[in-house]
Amino acid sequence: MSLVTKIQQQSEQLFSEILEIRRHIHQHPELSFQEFKTAEYIQLQLKKHNISFTSGIVKTGIVALIEGKNPNKKTILVRADMDALPIEEKNNVPYASTNVGVMHACGHDVHSSCAIGAAIILNSLKTEFEGTIKFIFQPGEELLPGGASLMIREGVLENPTVTSALAQHVFPSMETGKVGFKAGMYMASTDELYIRVNGKGGHAAMPQDYINPLIIASEIILNINARFMLPNSDNNKIPTVVAFGKIEGQGATNVIPDVVNIAGTFRTMDENWRNSVHAILKDIVEKTSSKYAVVSTLTIEKGYPFLVNDKALTNNCMAWAKEYLGEHNVEELPLRMTAEDFAFFTQKVPSCFYRLGTGNKTKNIVSGVHTATFDIDENALKTGSGLMAYLAIKQLI
Repeated sequence: MSLVTKIQQQSEQLFSEILEIRRHIHQHPELSFQEFKTAEYIQLQLKKHNISFTSGIVKTGIVALIEGKNPNKKTILVRADMDALPIEEKNNVPYASTNVGVMHACGHDVHSSCAIGAAIILNSLKTEFEGTIKFIFQPGEELLPGGASLMIREGVLENPTVTSALAQHVFPSMETGKVGFKAGMYMASTDELYIRVNGKGGHAAMPQDYINPLIIASEIILNINARFMLPNSDNNKIPTVVAFGKIEGQGATNVIPDVVNIAGTFRTMDENWRNSVHAILKDIVEKTSSKYAVVSTLTIEKGYPFLVNDKALTNNCMAWAKEYLGEHNVEELPLRMTAEDFAFFTQKVPSCFYRLGTGNKTKNIVSGVHTATFDIDENALKTGSGLMAYLAIKQLI
């Protein structure tokens, strides 16, 4: 029996168990760095299948080891994140969130359950490969500074030393049964922008007495937009997004506030350009504010780095995915301006971050991630568990 057939049969046999695991995690979501019950539940599943692990890394993180023959030869890391989002679920399903205002709207329940499935499969095949497969269940992907960076700081790439890393992410715009890859640069870095615009408040009917921070804030946004986001703007031909999603001034119809706060995001794919844009943004804020004889401040919370997939590893993974799923079910993906803290791993070791199709237009499963109606075609759990196991073991045989 071929390795593909063995793993496909096991993923089929495990489906009901992995489905139950996914639904339990989905039903009991926890926010970033608060995944205590989720971690306890995952540990129970690992114990059930006699998979050794270490817990308590960055409080809720887990590292499980599956050792094949000659375990020191090579170590493949497989990462799954565990945290949920502060979203009130609107799905009318029996496994809907029971935690008010918290939802697995980004598929981390899928990532964790698929990783458990892959671990169970690989644990049954450990006499067929040389090396070690290190599964990490990671907290806090959705919140800076990112659980990946903290787990790396606590040594998850050591003891044993990791040779390469894999992770998958749900992709609702792709039909279930398909997967997607992008070799090389794939996802953007991300920084949070916070601008405090200082003005001088007063009665709206007396413009001679106030300096309206709303006007200054608007001009700052327009100047930044003109610099980076208009069709002919100079962004050094490097993919760049600067966007603002929040502006807040506590005034009224006839009350001009003293202060306006703006919040936004900056994303790009080059570290030198990233640093240059930080300086340009500060310059725009300072010069625009100086026109009105006020001082405003820009605070930049530096977030995740860009995510770059190792070309050789990713091309191999694409070829192996075609072996496992068939060539027609493997697609090449374009660049994305979204961000992921798995990027920290890609900066340290050769890595492959790929997309797992979870949509189904026929069943009307089409909602995007980070929405209150996000869900998956649960048949994707078979693909996710089996392919993850296959991509890991192929590096060790």
